[in-house]
Amino acid sequence: MQERHQNRKQYFTELANTSRAFYLDYLRSEISLTEQTRVLEIGCGEGGNLLPFAEIGCQVTGIDLSETRIEQAREFFADAQQRGTFISQNFILAEKPATEDERFDLILIHDVIEHIEKPHKREFFEHIRPFLKQNGLIFFGFPAWQMPFGGHQQICRGFAAKLPFIHLLPNSLYAAIVRACGNGDACVNELLSIKRARMSIEHFERLIRDCGYTVARRTLWFINPHYQQKFGLTPRRLNGFLSRLKFVRNFYTTSAFYLLRA
Repeated sequence: MQERHQNRKQYFTELANTSRAFYLDYLRSEISLTEQTRVLEIGCGEGGNLLPFAEIGCQVTGIDLSETRIEQAREFFADAQQRGTFISQNFILAEKPATEDERFDLILIHDVIEHIEKPHKREFFEHIRPFLKQNGLIFFGFPAWQMPFGGHQQICRGFAAKLPFIHLLPNSLYAAIVRACGNGDACVNELLSIKRARMSIEHFERLIRDCGYTVARRTLWFINPHYQQKFGLTPRRLNGFLSRLKFVRNFYTTSAFYLLRA
């Protein structure tokens, strides 16, 4: 397990740095970010992605299942002397806004959709729409399932955390390798849940078509922008030819960015 997964303040800071360096400009290609902009992040964790939006004056709200992460978000925002609203709740159970003023101009969903198991993905997509203002924008970011660490195996302990593509092995063999590295049932079950929830580019695009969303912008990354913070690597977009090769492109896409409109 990488240190950043245990040191949550470091994790928060790294996410904030990536958001500040890449997400703001990426989003400004399609939306104006001002003091009137209402931003919601679903699956916000400690709120690192939201901090740069608060710094430029946006009104930010984060929602996450984990009460611990929400408490950390409040603490870290207070340390940064920034304002934000943070709610611990299952988003699917969140009450839909009653008025346009209560809806959001921008919704961030980063590294979340690949954790939602397939029977619930469409429900999740359909529940987003009532939270979005007319002409609002949704930002999705997720790793393609077949990329070297698309199974999030880096969260476990031992050498398995450094083995690319092991999440593509049969479940029994995958679980055996993870257990051999000293990981317990909780870790194994989480990794197998991610495997059941896997998200390819083709599956994502089929879902958004079926749910009536349109793509305003798409970028497939060969080197994820966040890898600059994690590994000191320079972000690189996926080659145009590879980005058009269905199924094959999933093996090379470490992160897929989508801007969607309802």
